[in-house]
Amino acid sequence: MKNHKNRINKLVLTAMMMCMVVVMTMIIRIPVPATQGYIHLGDCMIFFSVLLLGYKWGAAAAGIGSAMADLLAGYAIYAPVTLIVKSLMALIMGLALEYAFKRGFGSKAMKFAEIVSMVISGLIMVSGYYIAESFMYGSFVTPLASIPMNILQFVTGIVLATVLSAALYRTPARNKFTYVITSPARS
Repeated sequence: MKNHKNRINKLVLTAMMMCMVVVMTMIIRIPVPATQGYIHLGDCMIFFSVLLLGYKWGAAAAGIGSAMADLLAGYAIYAPVTLIVKSLMALIMGLALEYAFKRGFGSKAMKFAEIVSMVISGLIMVSGYYIAESFMYGSFVTPLASIPMNILQFVTGIVLATVLSAALYRTPARNKFTYVITSPARS
């Protein structure tokens, strides 16, 4: 019974994080005219989803939430690409953290692993959109304009997710995170 209740809680939390990804993606959108795309704050919630839910549920929240935002914002052409790229982004981040967590990294090493995994997943996002846009626009030059904006987007997401998680780690909500060291650990 407890396993069933935990699964329902995880499902509800995943749905909530999907909604947060949608809201943060749509609340502030800065158009990138060269590619007809936009940058947003949704990556913050993608990173936060992985920290909270782990790689499987975090990837679901990231991919589905981001694709829903594209559909709702009138960027349906990007939705399939976004579903794949953002899911992969969260999956890679989560698997890296899972590896570090299972290896017994201490709290300082886990914090470093969080940042490194976010950077790697952000670079995967930049690469994924560059490749997709190259095919969409029939040019390897046109999507180059989106690279700096995508980097700005994921770096901003890293900063915001790090600040948010650091604040919540100091509260009882700490126990809700997937990759938090709960005992005094080595660093």
